[in-house]
Amino acid sequence: MGRAISAILAVVLSLNGLAMLFAGLWWYGVVPGVIATGPYNPHFVRDIGAAYLVVGLSLAAFAAWPRQAWPALAAASAFLTLHAAVHVFDAACGTHPLSDVARDFAGVYLPAILTLFLALRPQRSS
Repeated sequence: MGRAISAILAVVLSLNGLAMLFAGLWWYGVVPGVIATGPYNPHFVRDIGAAYLVVGLSLAAFAAWPRQAWPALAAASAFLTLHAAVHVFDAACGTHPLSDVARDFAGVYLPAILTLFLALRPQRSS
């Protein structure tokens, strides 16, 4: 089950990273809530896209080789969890915290929760 979750997240987060790297302006306009963060900054979007691509590839490695790629999973989980923490802080400081959390749940919080779960669960030896 963990490998399947990791593989699905790998595809979704890698595609997100590629969109940010190669179609940043489009990505900026279609992802809910992004335009509320400030004006489009192509360099910043590409930087974060690179991080998402690394996260996706790390999750793909974990799906393929769970024992060997656990450190990559842990690093991916750390990024996603810290990114989610930034969103929690921003929501708490905003005027509509519950709607902000609801808006960001699928794209920010759920990947962080799932990868943290995968990283913290006991690894079985194969």
